[in-house]
Formats: sequence, C-alpha cells, structure tokens
Amino acid sequence: MDLRLVIFDVDGTLVNSRAAIVHAMRAGFAAVGRDYPGDAACLRGVGLSVDVMFRALVPDAPDTELVALRSAYQQAYYDHRASLGSEAMAPFYDGARDALDRFRAQDTLLMAAATGKSLRGMQAMIADHGLEGYFQSVQTADHHPSKPHPSMIHQVLSDTGVDPARAVMVGDTSFDMQMGRAAGVATIGVSWGYHPAEALDADQIITDFAQLDAAVDALTGGHP
Repeated sequence: MDLRLVIFDVDGTLVNSRAAIVHAMRAGFAAVGRDYPGDAACLRGVGLSVDVMFRALVPDAPDTELVALRSAYQQAYYDHRASLGSEAMAPFYDGARDALDRFRAQDTLLMAAATGKSLRGMQAMIADHGLEGYFQSVQTADHHPSKPHPSMIHQVLSDTGVDPARAVMVGDTSFDMQMGRAAGVATIGVSWGYHPAEALDADQIITDFAQLDAAVDALTGGHP
C-alpha cells in the first residue's frame, strides 16, 4: 500500500498543557530558590528536551542546580497530573480528537507522535485521553537528542516504512518545523500553540483543525 504518515507534536499542538507547564515551572524555580523567568520565556522553550530548555533559561546555573530544577519541575508536573488526570490537566484543543479519529479511519494513513515529553508522560497522556492504538510510532525525549535534531522523525519513518515525501510533521513551534525540514518531510504549523505562527516558517499554517485534512492531502500527495 502507498502509505501516508502524519507525525504530531503533542503539547501545544494536540493538547493545551499551558497552565500545567507554567504551574510546574513556577514550582521548579521556587524549589531551587531562583527567580521565575516569566511565562513567555518558559513557554518559548516548550518542545525542547527538559535539560536543553532549562540550560537555555538559566545558562549560568551549575549542572547540580539544573538537575535539581529538572527534578522539581518533573515532580510538580507528575503530582499535578496525578491529582487532576491528563484529560483535565491538558485537554484536547477544539477539533483535535475529531481530527485524530478521521485519520485513524483511513486505512492508508498512519499517525505517529514526536514529542519533547518523557515516555512516562506520553504514556499517561495516551491512557488518560483514550488514544491506545492511535499512533504507530511514539518517540519521546528519553531516547533522542532534543528537537530540532531529526532523530525522532528518522525513527518514525523507519518504524512505519513511509517515504519522507508522503509524510508531514504537525507542530506548534519552530523546533518542530526545523526538525521536519531536517528529516526531509513537509511541515504544518498550527497557530494556537506556544510559538507565534509568523515565527514557524512552515510549509502551511492552519488556524483550525478543520483545515488539517486538506493541508495533509496537499503536502503528502493526497489520497492514494
């Protein structure tokens, strides 16, 4: 079969985890006695691996402090999720679940995830949102260099056997778009995430999930 592939970022693309990330960031910085750098600065780094994100936020911090900051951030995030559940803490954006269901119904269209989340966090998100079996490949920050390195997409392409010309990366940050280009796949930027749409430099920008199907068809050669 002539398969096509849609690779999704998660935070800021499929689910709105803004409040949860800000909550955990504030807790992390408080735990190490650092001034909070502000919501905007922290959200600009969403999508990067946690270590890379914190190094960019506090470049003068020693490694021991960065380890403590990461640990406090992750623990606050996990505790928050345990209290609320992923569905309440990071709900789907409007239309996201319907789009996933439409794509899942197409026999020759596969889906994958490439996210800066940890594997533990991604597994919880899949379970809490009822997405078991939706993604043919799930790549997380645990086993890859940080975005925008193309390693995650290379692994997704290897797992699915889809030609890069028939694949597209969907994300909300410039890191997602740079990763897609580096891997040789088309890119779709969403306007509702953590980076402004004008900064994405994507092949196409969508402002609503209702526009995603046509964008995917245009960039992957349409239905076989």
